[in-house]
Amino acid sequence: MTTTNVIRTAKTYARDLAERVIWTFLLAAGGIALAAGPADMLNVSFWHTVATAGIAAVGSLLKGLFARVIGDPNSASTSSAV
Repeated sequence: MTTTNVIRTAKTYARDLAERVIWTFLLAAGGIALAAGPADMLNVSFWHTVATAGIAAVGSLLKGLFARVIGDPNSASTSSAV
């Protein structure tokens, strides 16, 4: 494997992991806002929503890092078929 290939696969993995973490954060924040309901949406603390979504995103990050060890090293998926 050449240096260019290593950089390319690391870049692909980093982009894959970053996308997963960002989407997890956005979906968790949206889910919390939706679960609060339209009437209670203004009562949900912004910082509690951000913190909860952040916890989900950190979980996604740790899972992606762990997946590099047990799955395909070029993917943030735990499946070796991806």
